[in-house]
Amino acid sequence: MTSLVAAEVPDADKRATMNLILLGSAASVTLGLAGPFLGFFVPKGSSGGGGAQAAKDQQGKDIRASEWVETHLPGDRSLTEGLKGDPTYLIVTKDKAIETFGVNAVCTHMQCVVPWENAENKFKCPCHGSQYDAQGKVIRGPAPLPLALAHADVSEDGIVQFSPW
Repeated sequence: MTSLVAAEVPDADKRATMNLILLGSAASVTLGLAGPFLGFFVPKGSSGGGGAQAAKDQQGKDIRASEWVETHLPGDRSLTEGLKGDPTYLIVTKDKAIETFGVNAVCTHMQCVVPWENAENKFKCPCHGSQYDAQGKVIRGPAPLPLALAHADVSEDGIVQFSPW
């Protein structure tokens, strides 16, 4: 009976080989999962498709800061084409310069385009009544989030450019 049991037990070399196969397959799966897991904790770089994009007027032309401030009064908020083609307000400051940020005009509740109400000094959504202050922060819901902002910079050649906030 002991010889029958001894014949079914693999020798030490076979066991070592099986252990290496098991360890190798477990290690490959663990390392395969560790890469994306650790990559989650590394912040995304600014390279790639997240760069600056020229602001466009209604005709699709690049906006020149000098021309824009000549034709728009201080405090003016006019719609332009911003990041990803979204309507974005370009703001003229009191000292006739381009504000350092643009306000995305897409409501965070139902994606309506939110107009600027100059008389009330706020953005008011016509769809469900959400209201935002001059910087796009929610004053009154049902909008769950503020309006998205984009950096607005003037390039060396005078073109207004939006970049992700």
